Amino acid sequence: MSSTTTPSSFKKKPMMSLAQIFNMSFGFFGIQFGFALQNSNASGILRTYGADVHQLSWFWLAAPLIGLIVQPIVGHYSDRTWSKLGRRRPYILAGSILSAGALTLMPNANILGDIAPLVIIGAGFLMIMDACFNLAMEPFRALVADNLSAEQHTSGFSVQTALIGAGAVIGSFLPFVLGKFIDSDAPEGVIADNVKYAFYIGAVCFVLSVLWTVFKTKEYNPQDYKAYHGETKEEGGWNIFRDFKNIPLTMRQLGLVQFFSWFALFGMWVFTTDTIATHILGLDPADSSSEAFRDAQGWTGVIFGVYNGVSAIYALMLPKIARKIGRKKTHAISLVIGALGLISIYFAPNKEFLIFSMVLVGIAWASILAMPYVILASSIPAGKMGIYMGIFNFFITLPQILNGIIGGPMVKVLFNGKPVYALVLAGVCFLIAAVAVLRVYDPGEDKLKVGDINR
Repeated sequence: MSSTTTPSSFKKKPMMSLAQIFNMSFGFFGIQFGFALQNSNASGILRTYGADVHQLSWFWLAAPLIGLIVQPIVGHYSDRTWSKLGRRRPYILAGSILSAGALTLMPNANILGDIAPLVIIGAGFLMIMDACFNLAMEPFRALVADNLSAEQHTSGFSVQTALIGAGAVIGSFLPFVLGKFIDSDAPEGVIADNVKYAFYIGAVCFVLSVLWTVFKTKEYNPQDYKAYHGETKEEGGWNIFRDFKNIPLTMRQLGLVQFFSWFALFGMWVFTTDTIATHILGLDPADSSSEAFRDAQGWTGVIFGVYNGVSAIYALMLPKIARKIGRKKTHAISLVIGALGLISIYFAPNKEFLIFSMVLVGIAWASILAMPYVILASSIPAGKMGIYMGIFNFFITLPQILNGIIGGPMVKVLFNGKPVYALVLAGVCFLIAAVAVLRVYDPGEDKLKVGDINR
């Protein structure tokens, strides 16, 4: 047992202002800045280092594998940490500093080219970078749930998602924009300067935005936390396995929704650049070092910026939509719209059409980043927010690992080397997730009509 206090006896948390919610979530701007650079450039960087298109999903396996390990451990120990900075903020700060270093290393694998093949070094830096991102990210989800009352969960995660979208827009567009002012040509096996400088800028923004949250946000001291959440016992790391056995029903049901959602997203991130190059621009798949292929990589950043920009706007609408039609229907409709966007890529007559496709994907992305966490937060026992947010990440990482293992062979064997079909499959997965979410039990949906800050 982690708590001996009944929920009805908990002291009600004070309502937070919009400015307080913004300050608490602003660090996610920098985190997603880094993730956007990774998502829109990692495949192109690995291709420059010599990876084959059918190998990309295998190299991307490093990211979810690290998240699978790091997030539950960080969640467990952040539940039991207290320092002058609080319980979540020490992990957030450490993760941001390490992430900045990893962002600087990723586009510079050539400096270690004498040690191992460039593609292996690049994949190693990708793994390190994602480990650092996860160290910083997991405590943020728990921080929002710690500090906000149940009535404000939708607002909190929506503001967080809006900042995620804003950071991702800049991170996605930045290499393309810098390419207008900085030489984007580079020798074979070397990353162009516009991409390098984008990663350097991302490293700085990552640290600065996290520092904003660390110094502008307070966490409840142990006495207040006990009053709001109940008393929790100190438990060793082995209790992580007990928590696995006792995950709430809502989390298990959401797991199916997350599985298909993130299987789809992983396929989109890995195969979009090659889809643009081969399906839209008609390039030879082997021509990964050409200027035309770099243009495809740049356009991937542009359209990924579009879907993130749309998500930043749509996220702010989610609380009102959810109050009118319910959380589950809001998420289901958003996923269906995103599915149409992914499937439409197959019919795209030119690369500009993909802007429309990504507008639809952005609606789904905003909901994926917010609504499952809103539903989940209402079902997690007191004192277990960090560990269960970490365990919930399993339903994000496992589908990515599966896609990483089978994605490349599917493109090669089932799809005859045409990555566009991986994106069509992603759209079908969104449709399955939309059906699954309607069957989820949401214990907190009746609280949406009470006290939401965005009313």
